[in-house]
Amino acid sequence: MNAADRQPEQRINTPNYSASGFVKVLAPGTVANLVCGFDVLGMCLNEPNDLMEVKLLQEKKIIIHSADGYPLPSDPAQNTAGAPLIEMINELDTPTGFEVTIHKRIKPGSGIGSSAASAAGAVVAANHLLGNIFPNKDLVRFAMFGEKVASGVKHADNVAPCIYGGITLIRSIHPLDIISIPSPDLFVTIVHPQIEVRTKDARQILRKEVLLKDAIRQWGNIAGLVAGFMQADLDLIGRSLEDVIIEPVRSILIPGFDEVKTKCKETGALGGGISGSGPSIFMLSREEATAIKVQTVMQDIYNRIGIDYHTYVTTINKTGVKILQA
Repeated sequence: MNAADRQPEQRINTPNYSASGFVKVLAPGTVANLVCGFDVLGMCLNEPNDLMEVKLLQEKKIIIHSADGYPLPSDPAQNTAGAPLIEMINELDTPTGFEVTIHKRIKPGSGIGSSAASAAGAVVAANHLLGNIFPNKDLVRFAMFGEKVASGVKHADNVAPCIYGGITLIRSIHPLDIISIPSPDLFVTIVHPQIEVRTKDARQILRKEVLLKDAIRQWGNIAGLVAGFMQADLDLIGRSLEDVIIEPVRSILIPGFDEVKTKCKETGALGGGISGSGPSIFMLSREEATAIKVQTVMQDIYNRIGIDYHTYVTTINKTGVKILQA
């Protein structure tokens, strides 16, 4: 760990071990960016979820298993769940390790936070077994090492909402500054075309510089979206779901994107866009009935295009990773 990775409040911790030594958690999917908030805004979902089982070990060791045969890296340093746990156990003053079994239900490369679910689920479960000695901000700091494994960049717009729940704003990475934003009761419709867009690849195609007029428009949309969430102003949320910097570039990687976005808004959705780096597309709606109609629109488009897909109609998860069994 270099000096830039280590936060000033970091300290050595003494665990207060769980009596059972075992925990099972649901690690939720997330929508990063929320259209205009690239790398700074994220939202936690009630569906889909990974299921993770974590066992406490009395030695400094991390073991990773894939429960369903999905080809996950077994080397902890190259695994999105393992890398955060390595950072965590390095801050403990007793020899401690974890054995992690992952039921991978959120497909990697989906754009709905697969790597974040593994990273966040692992650190929340491990922290539970340690007696919850680390605050949420430290858990995010650890989980970001999993995101670095996945994309080459430490970002928190998926892991923060996964751990905190609801909608989060990442004001800063160095130092880490996370703000929870009130989330209105909205319905979320997601279509995941069965193609893969790797986060690392989706980052590499982005422009390194933007025009000032585009930056100004983007700042207005980010501020409007945050204000809309805080005031539960759904019309303002809809007007602010516009991205003039990232989406025009990344959308070319997603067949049918423009048609999905246009027709879903015509059907009554407030708005939406690319979920994370794609290929999933999300739309927000006031009512469940509208969200279901939006789902039908998405299905019709991809049936016609001839691309397999999965769809979800869900809501905002306001609690994050859930302890199922301990």
